[in-house]
Amino acid sequence: MGVAGRDLALLRPRDAEALISEEAFAHDEFLPYWADLWPSALALSRVVAARALRGARTLELGCGLGLVSLAAAAAGGRVTATDWAPDSITLLERNAQRNALTLEALCVDWGAPEAIVARAPWDLVLASDVLYEPRNGVALLPLLPRLIDERGEIWLADPGRKAAGPFLEHAAETFAIETRPAKEIPQGAIHRMRLRGSRT
Repeated sequence: MGVAGRDLALLRPRDAEALISEEAFAHDEFLPYWADLWPSALALSRVVAARALRGARTLELGCGLGLVSLAAAAAGGRVTATDWAPDSITLLERNAQRNALTLEALCVDWGAPEAIVARAPWDLVLASDVLYEPRNGVALLPLLPRLIDERGEIWLADPGRKAAGPFLEHAAETFAIETRPAKEIPQGAIHRMRLRGSRT
C-alpha cells in the first residue's frame, strides 16, 4: 500500500465479519471494527507520512490495523499504538515487523488509561474514525487534555460521524481546533487540536 511515496505491506483479516463474537457483543456490544481499513485512516496516514516527525513521541488511539502508526514510525516518530482489541495489537506487531519498523503496541481501555497518561505529555496524539459511537466521545473528552501539554497536538480524522459534531463542540471549550478537508473523507475532515493558550 502506497502512503506518501512509501510502500507499506499491511496484513489484514480476509473477512472482518467472521471475527464477530456473540459473546463479546453481549458483554459490551463489541464489534471488530479494528479489522477494516477505514478511509479516515488512509487520510490521516497520508498527512502523517508527509510530516518529518524526527523522534516525536507519538501516540495513536484506536489504532485498528495500524496503518497510521506505521506511517508515523516510517516518518521518524517514536510510536506507541493502542487499541482495546488484543487481536488488533497482535496483528499490528506483525505488520511492524513485516515493514521493518519499530513501534510499541499496547492494549488500552480508555476507561482505564493509566498506561498512557503516566507517560504524558505526548508530542503528537493521533486518532482516526474513533467517534463511531457516542460513548467513545464521552470517554475521550476528559482523556485528551491529560495526554498533551501546551506544546503537543492532537490530530483527529473523522468521516462525518453523527457524534463528531457534539464532540467537537465540547472539545472546543478546552482546545483550539483547526479543521482541514481530506480527499479520502469528503464528508469529513482532519481536526488539529491544541490546548487553548498554546503557542502555535
